[in-house]
Amino acid sequence: MNNDIIKGKWKQVSGSLKASWGKLSDDDLQEIDGNLEKFQGKMQEKYGMAKDEAKKEFEKLQS
Repeated sequence: MNNDIIKGKWKQVSGSLKASWGKLSDDDLQEIDGNLEKFQGKMQEKYGMAKDEAKKEFEKLQS
């Protein structure tokens, strides 16, 4: 699944993200809107996660 598909299915994906990563608010998920860089930034901010680690989590959404 590429980034365009994630953006298209973001509402579905964001539900599972919220379940897995409860510190992400609805506003955070709306702001991210399927964008890898924004996702990485929020994961760094909320969880102290490294960019590479956040990218791996984002890539899990693509599978």
